[in-house]
Amino acid sequence: MRRRDFIKIIAGSATAWPVAARAQQPSMPVIGYLGSGTPSTQSEWLATFTQRLRDVGWVDGQSLKIEVRWGEGRNERFAEIAAEFAALKVNMIVSTGGVIPAIMRATSTIPTIFAGASDPVGSGYVASLARPGGNVTGLSLQSADLVGKRLELLRELLPNLKHLAVIGGGTSSDSPGIVVEIDQVKALARAQDIELATFQIDGPQDLARAFDAFKGKTEAAYVVSNPFTTTNRIRILTLALGVRLPAIFGSQDMVEAGGLISYGPDFLDLWRRAADYADKILRGTKPADIPVEQPTKFALAVNLTTAKALGLAIPGTVLARADEVIE
Repeated sequence: MRRRDFIKIIAGSATAWPVAARAQQPSMPVIGYLGSGTPSTQSEWLATFTQRLRDVGWVDGQSLKIEVRWGEGRNERFAEIAAEFAALKVNMIVSTGGVIPAIMRATSTIPTIFAGASDPVGSGYVASLARPGGNVTGLSLQSADLVGKRLELLRELLPNLKHLAVIGGGTSSDSPGIVVEIDQVKALARAQDIELATFQIDGPQDLARAFDAFKGKTEAAYVVSNPFTTTNRIRILTLALGVRLPAIFGSQDMVEAGGLISYGPDFLDLWRRAADYADKILRGTKPADIPVEQPTKFALAVNLTTAKALGLAIPGTVLARADEVIE
């Protein structure tokens, strides 16, 4: 079976079971899975989470039920789905860090897991990494800590880098963790005499105007990982290539989709570990007693096809360190 077909089967099975069927099996625990993006951008995360649950004894449709919803990178959708899960009284909610504010507004009692949050303590999701203290726990992305590494990679690709575009966008860019990451980009860029260019991006309709504004005025782009950029990744990648703007990303899937270079945590590993958190909670452990863990696997990915289209030579020192090189 091809990997793509496997992902479709897993994603499909997670959405096919009707809500009403739960009335026939009242003892079956229910997980509310709130994907921040769309099936086309995040089905592999769902498949990884579901498979790991199966590995530890929880089979969707047999020993538990996974209710899947997709937020499409929009805060209003996050709020609607979080409220729906609270009304359904699911046993647990699982999502990404950018969605946690909406979930916390909907419930303060349902155990909640984030499979990657930029700054869970600074964002107010948990009291501390060691002792979360509430109904929320999960895995930290350490995004702000990785900004320096990403800027260093850009300087290796473009030694004369002096002007950098920062691309976030959407209302999810207002989340505390994203603000912390952008502030870190600003501070480190300033220390390296790099001027930053930003553009108010409230929705997909603003992306083309933003890249037009960056064209000829910046040498590279730093794309912040959030639900908006993930959901609109194909448009962002197409526009960046159209104006010949090298861009660095925080997740490998962006490079696999056509981005130039990425450095960040292994997101599939985070989703496997999120399933282990879910297993602990299903077996009775309280979220308050499960420490927030940091990433243990990081990946550097480079797309040589994109580099060629941009007319950019990737230094051998970068290729030698890359975990994945796409040709």
